[in-house]
Amino acid sequence: MSTHPSLHEEAGILAILPLPVLVVGADDRLAYANAAAETFFGFSLPVLRRQRLADLVPFGSPVLAMVQEVRERGAGVTGYQVALALTRTQEERIVDIYAAPKGSGDDDADNAVILLLQERTNAEKMGRQLTHRTAARSLTALGAMLAHEIKNPLSGIRGAAQLLETVVPADDRVLTRLICDETDRIVKLVERMETLGEGRPLVRAPVNIHDVLDHVLRLAQSGFARHIRFVQQYDPSLPPVDGNRDQLIQVFLNLVKNAAEAIGEGAEDGEIVLTTAFRPGVQMQVAGRERVRLPLEIGVRDNGPGVPADMLPNLFDPFVTTKTGGTGLGLALVAKIVGEHGGIVECDSVARRTTFRVLLPVLTLRDGREATAAP
Repeated sequence: MSTHPSLHEEAGILAILPLPVLVVGADDRLAYANAAAETFFGFSLPVLRRQRLADLVPFGSPVLAMVQEVRERGAGVTGYQVALALTRTQEERIVDIYAAPKGSGDDDADNAVILLLQERTNAEKMGRQLTHRTAARSLTALGAMLAHEIKNPLSGIRGAAQLLETVVPADDRVLTRLICDETDRIVKLVERMETLGEGRPLVRAPVNIHDVLDHVLRLAQSGFARHIRFVQQYDPSLPPVDGNRDQLIQVFLNLVKNAAEAIGEGAEDGEIVLTTAFRPGVQMQVAGRERVRLPLEIGVRDNGPGVPADMLPNLFDPFVTTKTGGTGLGLALVAKIVGEHGGIVECDSVARRTTFRVLLPVLTLRDGREATAAP
């Protein structure tokens, strides 16, 4: 007796999903569409069943290529920030698409593909990578301005305070010391902004991401995260990244430090999970360019209280922070560095489970092929 759900059962499952779902048959005709898909495309199910996928989207649409790729590979493909133009309304929507083989066991279904669409909100339509690059450009300008307009006068203020310290009564020296300390603190803040604003070309080399994570782990366990248990869930066959080792260390050191601070000093069950995985179907649409594959996924997960939902959309913007006394520059720096490496960083958070995922491209060899093994 078959253990596969019946077509009626499958339709019932798909119908309740709030996201548009299409089943594209082996002949490229639409075998099924749920209610959300009817709303999305502006056609009823009977009308959609008379359509081919190519009737709904223009020639050359990325979704057509994704369906073909699923059939050729026999595995799921995920496309981030895909520009999906609709033939009927002539409008373009930015969506994340998950495409997977239906695989119900019969020959006709072997080439059927399920498409799940998730339209991005208006705040996200600029794209993760574009948002981060815009933030990076703002930080570059702001860093340069701060360095020029603020850092130089601070040395004069500090020097004057040191001179005053030699002539004022001992009881007043606490005030001159306060001036020096606060000046030093501002200098450090400006230096961090200078780091964000550096526009020098990225010096790249093949980087084994596990070496980076091991280095970060040693730093964390010998210092700020010595009270936290670490779990490593690695894919040992991960290929190398074409990147800058020092900057990637900075990225994951910032993420691990944030996770440790979220857990707090007093937590008895604090845990940080470091993960790596190869996701061959993950892609991203870059404006004006072809789709970019981002198969390397590195995750940092903690069991802290989580990020407030209203802060998630702006978490990587400069000066946005959940920490008392924080500057809000750490995650902005993470987004800048990851963007310069051609990747994206995203965060999912609920209570007791916050995960930062960094998606990166694989090192491309001189002959155009992707590297298959870490150095």
